[in-house]
Amino acid sequence: MDPGNTPILLTLKVASLATLASALIGIPLARWIACSRFRLRDGLDAMLMLPMVLPPTVLGYYLIVLLGRNGPLGRWLEQSFGVSLMFTWQGAVVAATLVAFPLVYKASRAAFEDVEATLENAARTLGSHELELFFRVTLPVAARGIVAGLMLTFARAMGEFGATLMIAGNLPGKTQTLSIAIYDAVQSGQEEHALLLVGVISVLCVGVLWMAGRLLPSRP
Repeated sequence: MDPGNTPILLTLKVASLATLASALIGIPLARWIACSRFRLRDGLDAMLMLPMVLPPTVLGYYLIVLLGRNGPLGRWLEQSFGVSLMFTWQGAVVAATLVAFPLVYKASRAAFEDVEATLENAARTLGSHELELFFRVTLPVAARGIVAGLMLTFARAMGEFGATLMIAGNLPGKTQTLSIAIYDAVQSGQEEHALLLVGVISVLCVGVLWMAGRLLPSRP
């Protein structure tokens, strides 16, 4: 077993990369949706939130269809780069990103929509272009809500199970995250080991949720 891929370390690695990927995709999309008023806006928003309500096994099935050896993207990756995401920790990152992405998207959209238009309009009258306006006004004002969303995304990615099991499998030392290791321990009757792992992931998630709660804006 690779000591760098123990369930705890692998879970932290997968959750961190999934959170980063979710941020790179979700924050720009949230900003665009928050500022746009086009006809299909609500429909697109619903599609982006769909992973939050679909069963993880359904999401895992979609990933297999897309990234499997016979899937369009999976076949292209293998033929072009010799890369297969099936039964790899990178596949676990893709699964965790898909499942956790709506949390950072929704939190970021709400944070951007709470930014007062008068602040942005004042910056425009002072000559700020849109990119400068985003980084100097909009993003700092919305930062607390976005960071809280990122923490929730990290916590959700740590606990991902169904989609990860379907695309990455249960390979100890390679793709076995904490949630899968708990399932494996229970199935094999290792109650003490399962209890230890449950305690670890519970403490990690409670800590992340506590920090996220501290960052979320309080309502009067």
